[in-house]
Amino acid sequence: MITTTEFKSATKFKKIIYWIATIWLALGMLSTGIVQLIKMEEEVRAFNHLGYPSYLLTIIGIWKILGVIAILLPRFWVLKEWAYAGFFFVASGATISHIALKDPITDILPSTLLLVLAIISWYYRPSNRRI
Repeated sequence: MITTTEFKSATKFKKIIYWIATIWLALGMLSTGIVQLIKMEEEVRAFNHLGYPSYLLTIIGIWKILGVIAILLPRFWVLKEWAYAGFFFVASGATISHIALKDPITDILPSTLLLVLAIISWYYRPSNRRI
């Protein structure tokens, strides 16, 4: 049988995991969103290397920034689910694109890290941040 103290401890642990993953995810998505929005030369080159048109940088950059706002704000549960789905698709798409092009692991890891953070943040989100 689980005691009240053990339950509170487990809940606290889950909240800590959630916030660590969410803050790192938000920082990662915000920074890459800004870099994509301002179309830094290195980002444009990397995006073109993957075979994507550079105009997508603006679209993805805006959506990443809006997604960060959505996951950090309280309420708006459906919007949060969409933001997490978007983060999942963009990070998994980037990871798969790098793998398909046989890029070095140093190019694959950043998007993979964001993918893992998105999954952890989504999985450990508190009940008041779920549908």
